Amino acid sequence: MKNLISINKRLGQTAFAFLLFTFSFSVVFAQPSPSAPRSGIIPAVKEKKLANGLTVAVVERKNVPLVTVQLLIKSGASSEDAAKAGLADMTASMLTKGTKTRTATQIAEQMEFLGGSINTGAGWNNSVVTLTVTSDKLDQAMAIMADVVLNPAFDQKELDLLKSQALDGLKYNLTQPGFLATYAASKYSFNEHPASGTPESIAGISRSVIVGFQKRNYIPRLGVLVFTGDVTSVKAIALSSKFFGLWKNSSRKESSPEENLAAAPPSYDRPLLKRILVVDLPNSGQAAVNYSKSLDSISRVKDNGGKSSSNFFFYSASVLNSLLGGGYSSRLNQEIRIKRGLSYGAGSNFAWRDWKTNFGTHTQTKNESAAEVTELVLAEIKRLVDTLATDTELLPRKSVLTGGFGRNLETTVGLAGAVSDLYTFGLPASELNSYSSTVNSITPEEVRDFATRNLYGGDIIIVGDYSIFKDDLAKRFPNITVDVIKASELDLSKGNLRK
Repeated sequence: MKNLISINKRLGQTAFAFLLFTFSFSVVFAQPSPSAPRSGIIPAVKEKKLANGLTVAVVERKNVPLVTVQLLIKSGASSEDAAKAGLADMTASMLTKGTKTRTATQIAEQMEFLGGSINTGAGWNNSVVTLTVTSDKLDQAMAIMADVVLNPAFDQKELDLLKSQALDGLKYNLTQPGFLATYAASKYSFNEHPASGTPESIAGISRSVIVGFQKRNYIPRLGVLVFTGDVTSVKAIALSSKFFGLWKNSSRKESSPEENLAAAPPSYDRPLLKRILVVDLPNSGQAAVNYSKSLDSISRVKDNGGKSSSNFFFYSASVLNSLLGGGYSSRLNQEIRIKRGLSYGAGSNFAWRDWKTNFGTHTQTKNESAAEVTELVLAEIKRLVDTLATDTELLPRKSVLTGGFGRNLETTVGLAGAVSDLYTFGLPASELNSYSSTVNSITPEEVRDFATRNLYGGDIIIVGDYSIFKDDLAKRFPNITVDVIKASELDLSKGNLRK
């Protein structure tokens, strides 16, 4: 009897412990409602144009003795010829590899001595040189920055090393499904070339080609020098005049962007899926599944048409992207990873241009589930059109956007990048302070309208072992001809993408 009582007692304790754990679990993991959106006020952007055409933009913020200076050059991969893909990025990378008076090692050591950093890079729309240093070392650091921009040596040995490293990296990347899917989409879906270059284009970039690109594009009338942090506008303008005032413009032949000949009409009655491309990568561990669509009538550039302006569509697209694939709680990740366990993550993004934008989703999965994931991606895009999102669902997705934007502006580097982004697209500085309110004003109807107009008619690009998912893909998409290219035969310089 005592044993029975003891057993019952232990069972009671166990049941109580289980109930306590269950209660604690529900308390700990209950999802709280998002708090009311917070709006921060960004200090005014003070602007002055130097005699040579260089724009100086200053945002004073005195809370930390730190300054970021970013030189924006409104020229990037869009200004390079497709046969020289990767030229803009390689030119930017070479700037810190030595000048006429400093070696690459000396540049690195002198910046380290000042406790600062200097970085360069190029994207599709622009090239940037970014300097961050404590405010008391700004003068010395600016001297190095000016030397890097105005007097690059483009040493042949450094160039050979950089090209070798780029080719090694690209050789590895071209064995990775995720990279290959994005790489192929640049030509297949977006009618562009990969900004990182191709093996053929990188091999053909010579020192003289880099020198020519730098002379044509690194000129003051294409430049904006952005100062953010612990610096007054008076000092920033004085330093700009001191170090960049004698910078001269050179003749520059304007290049045409790689845009499509005609803008596509709104989607409306078009089928959701236009084409399927498979890049066959035998023995790959996983398959990448991407949906890619060029939005040829939507750009980042603002006009004065109010809510009908192209810039307004940027905010509709941003909220849509947060809902669809902008984080862990987004629809794609919820459906593909959390509910079904078919991937470690799924997301989406918009890549903005002066004249259009590129939309894409991205995920990786087992080869065996590539066709299934393709259906799931298309279903989520279709749901954006068929079903109106609720305000309850959109509120936390908007909070993700505004929260991330606000956190980014808390750093001098993030603030400089945000200001540079506005200048890249010719947008007013007031956009910084109106971002949160505009995001929060987007309605479910506007999200659905954007999806209806723009997201149908795209391409599915799958990179993986085709032999594994071939039959399943044909079964699920019986009315679509699948275009298959061996990964070893892929060549983006060719119209049919084949060597």
